[in-house]
This record gives sequence, C-alpha cells and structure tokens, in this order.
Amino acid sequence: MTVFGSCNMDLVAYVATPPQRGETVHGREFRTVSGGKGANQAIAAARAGAHTAMVGAVGADEFGARIRETLQRCAVDTRGLREVPGHSGTAHIVVDDAGGNSIIVIPAANGTVTAPAEGDEERIAASQSLLLQLEIPLDGVTAAAETARRHGVPVVLTPAPAVELPASVLDRVDVLVPNEHEAAVLTGHHDPEQAMRDLLKRVPEVVITMGDRGSFYGNRAGDRIDMPAYPARAVDTTAAGDTFVGVLSVAVATGVQRREALRRASAASALSVQRNGASSSMPTAREVDEFLAAATGDR
Repeated sequence: MTVFGSCNMDLVAYVATPPQRGETVHGREFRTVSGGKGANQAIAAARAGAHTAMVGAVGADEFGARIRETLQRCAVDTRGLREVPGHSGTAHIVVDDAGGNSIIVIPAANGTVTAPAEGDEERIAASQSLLLQLEIPLDGVTAAAETARRHGVPVVLTPAPAVELPASVLDRVDVLVPNEHEAAVLTGHHDPEQAMRDLLKRVPEVVITMGDRGSFYGNRAGDRIDMPAYPARAVDTTAAGDTFVGVLSVAVATGVQRREALRRASAASALSVQRNGASSSMPTAREVDEFLAAATGDR
C-alpha cells in the first residue's frame, strides 16, 4: 500500500474548553506528535498489518527528522519521503475535555508535493491500493491518482480539508471516504442518504463517517451498510478519521468483505479516540482483534 500525502508535526494544546475569539485560556498540557493526514493513514495501515510506503515531503528541520523517525519506527517505508529546503508542515491543534478539536494546518514542505518524483510511479504501481488526502496541492493528488489508474491500482481518497473537487480528480477515485461535513461540501446535502446518492454518481463506492453515529457505506450496485460506532469514552478525536481510513483501506485491499472491513475500521477508530495524540493513538491489528473479540453484539 502507498500513501501519497502530507506529513506534519502536530503541536497539541489540551484545554478544558477552547478559547473564543479574543479570549485567552489556560491549558493543562502541551505535546508535539508526528502527524499529518498522509503520515497518520500510513501509520494506521502499517499497524493494521500492511506493507506501507509513504510518499511526500518534509523540511530540512528537526520536525522533518522526527517525522521520518516516527514513520520508520512504525515500519513505514520512507524511501519516497523527500527532504526539501525550509520548514516541515505543522498542525496547531486545540483539544478540549470533550475530546473535540480545532486545527490550523500550515503546509510548508507539503506544498512542494505537486507530482510524483523519481521512483514514486514504481512504488504506486507495486501497491494494492493508493491512499490520498487533500493536505497537498491538488495537482499532486490528481497526478498520483492518474498514475494509480494507469497501473490498475485502486484509489482511496479522503476529501479533507473539504473543498469542491473537479471531475479530473473524482473520475480517478474508486472509494471516497468523507465525513458528514465533507460530504455536504461536495454535494450541498446535509442528509447522508442524499449525499450518498449524489456522490455515487461520481465514484463507485462511498463511506460517509459520522462520528459517534458510525458510518454509512454505499456502492453503485445499490448495496447499503449502516455500521454503528462502538461505544468509547473519547479523550482525543484528532486522528480517528485517519485511523478509520487506514484500517478500512487495508481490509479492502486484502479482499475483506465490506461489512467486516467497516467493523474493523470502526473498532480501530474507537480505540484511537481513547488515547491522546494522532499517530501515537493508533491500534495494532492484534489490538483490533482483541477489541472485536471482547465487544458484545453481532455487527
């Protein structure tokens, strides 16, 4: 599996309640954690058991070195992670006591990822799937998706941060995984069923994630799956969506049936929100297996 996307250093402040405009509040803790939607999904996929390669860019700074080290420690292949002059991307995150978060992303080195570099086409061609997000320039996303299409590699896209997407991107996507807000931006529909119908005119398969209300799957054959979320006491939801997508993509790429793939992704997401941090919160395949074995009810 190859992930083509962003790498950031997350600068995380934990507070009781987030500040309003013009307000200063006291925080209780501060952490720096390797993140970025691309790196997060790569780590989630690797911990789910997939051989995973990360393609992207970091700056020639301390953050870049730490991001690379974190990925390597999590068994992610970083030969496609290039170093460029200047700063690595950063995400400035405020996490409140309810587990909610607000995030400001500064792309920096991620802004240089406008096309596959030397060796990237071979990495993508050898993969079971390609994972994409929107924290790098749209030109880079389009070029990577086109590369995957030429080699018959399925493309999974998380359309975040949410923007309207042209047909040049969506025509190359096999599985689209937006959250409710992103689905509404793409379609203008806040109702998940209406958004699903609209999105399936553009891509073959869609999974809409809905936080503690679970996820909703559909395809052009008319199949629909409602997957409830597993109960979890959330302490930090920062990487829940990336965990879900990484685990889902591994399950799909290895031929797991869609319902079981959604179960595994939902379980992994429930585990991640009970831990602080982004990449540091993601469960292993064994932890997901143990969680599902202990869960009550037949999903």
